[in-house]
Amino acid sequence: MRVGEVRHPERAARGKPLDGVRVLALEQMQALPYATQLMAHLGADVVKLEPPEPGESGRGAQPSITDADGRRVGATFLRNNLSKRSVSIDLKQAEGRDLVLRMAPGFDVLAENFTPGVMDRLGLGYAPVSKLAPRTVYASISGFGNATESPYRSWPAYAPVAEAMGGIYEPTRAEGEPPPVVVAGALGDNASALFAVIGILAALRQRERTGRGQHVDVAMYDAMIAMADMVPQLWSLGAPANWATAGHTAIVAGFAARDGHFVVAVFREHHFERLARTVGHPEWVDDERFATREGWARQIEPTLRPAIEAWAADKTKLEAARLLAEQGIAAGPSNRAEDLFRDPHVRAHDMLIEVPRADAERPMLVHGNPVKLSDVAEGPVQGFPGLGQHTDEVLAEKLELSPDEIAGLRSRGVIR
Repeated sequence: MRVGEVRHPERAARGKPLDGVRVLALEQMQALPYATQLMAHLGADVVKLEPPEPGESGRGAQPSITDADGRRVGATFLRNNLSKRSVSIDLKQAEGRDLVLRMAPGFDVLAENFTPGVMDRLGLGYAPVSKLAPRTVYASISGFGNATESPYRSWPAYAPVAEAMGGIYEPTRAEGEPPPVVVAGALGDNASALFAVIGILAALRQRERTGRGQHVDVAMYDAMIAMADMVPQLWSLGAPANWATAGHTAIVAGFAARDGHFVVAVFREHHFERLARTVGHPEWVDDERFATREGWARQIEPTLRPAIEAWAADKTKLEAARLLAEQGIAAGPSNRAEDLFRDPHVRAHDMLIEVPRADAERPMLVHGNPVKLSDVAEGPVQGFPGLGQHTDEVLAEKLELSPDEIAGLRSRGVIR
């Protein structure tokens, strides 16, 4: 799918579920930008508020490209800001903060993901905003939350910190080794973003009944405890920590095929029987070594891996997975980026968006919208905004400022 393209155009006249919802996002990096981009995909008008040069911190991430205005723009920004408008206001100036407060009543949602206390010090916290804009839903994402006390409240947090504290890394940590910290995928950011979207939509729904907004507060730490739900629950049941990982019970493992690896997940006895037959070893079914799910796991390396990989040696990883799936066994190829680009499912589901770039002919790929609605068109998606690209437009639209008033703000350095 390309920027500007519309799939299922016959549905376009029906609009999108968040048409008319206005979001003012004081955001940076990934957690909140991911959430507001999803809302933009669903029809919300998202105005992204950025500081003057160099803009929000995601623009400084690596790798980067050169935008049409000559600025370097980092990957974190590029993948989280499609279909948004950028307004550049200097919040260090009182006049800039006043502009935000004046704009707040014109938005359904004001969202921010600063470290707790920053917005309060700027005079833009929930209390002053809700006083001026009682119908506006105020949403926050931070490492440890704003609305409830936490001994870590003032700590900064990126995704790996929240993931570690939520218990995700310890079950897979080898004895004597450091935690296997993973950055790719940013579960701490993206999962927190999804909980924020749920909270915002719930608050907007409640506003229909009460007429008032409220504070939606998402702590990344809380979101990671929810995502790592097996860790505390299995511990409370007396199970060892490694039960939350592959290798202790059942068959959850990757196996080599001709061109890469495929993953198999077998948790039930009848699926084990089908696996044994499919790979040419029906005798496993009556073998005492495979009498329990724990036995399956113990036999992965000495018995199952050599046999399964011998069966798959002349097959591609996709072919091996397809043959297993046809028998009702959960399996799938371990995909690389180029596999995703060629995958017919990804193409049919519009899960990669081709975004043109000013410094190369080859487009950049950004993830699409995983929420599919039967009565809503897919797209059009707009590209990422330049820094402050829509400042004049938004101030004129939201505050009815004249060109002279806007020029005055710019001359005083309040806006970019």
